[in-house]
Amino acid sequence: MSAVVANPALLPPGLLGTQPTAAPARTPPAGAPASGPSFADVLAQSAGRTEPPRFSRHALERLQQRGIEIGGQTLERLAGGVARAAGKGSRDSVVFVDGTAFVVSVKNNTVITAVGSDHMRDQVFTNIDSAVIA
Repeated sequence: MSAVVANPALLPPGLLGTQPTAAPARTPPAGAPASGPSFADVLAQSAGRTEPPRFSRHALERLQQRGIEIGGQTLERLAGGVARAAGKGSRDSVVFVDGTAFVVSVKNNTVITAVGSDHMRDQVFTNIDSAVIA
């Protein structure tokens, strides 16, 4: 490790001849818990890989009740929309995929309910802070 070299232009007059000593590097004590997200979490998030959202019991009932089919491509687009909402700091969002609106708890990565285009006419979405078209 090299010593810290002071920039003479930034030193007040009279201190030009003195050389500050480098402070020893501080390392956390062994066994100390790391703070913040793990490197793997940050890497996965930056690579754009998203985990598909879970579906609440209520959402599964609504999907079945309303005859909404969810294929792999729809689920992938939904996951991408949830990731985009999370990237903007959303907590609760409505994600539109084709003709279906999914109300999602972004923080929990969970679909709360789903509304197909046939039932959307009289729907009011409350307690959301964002909308995403995926």
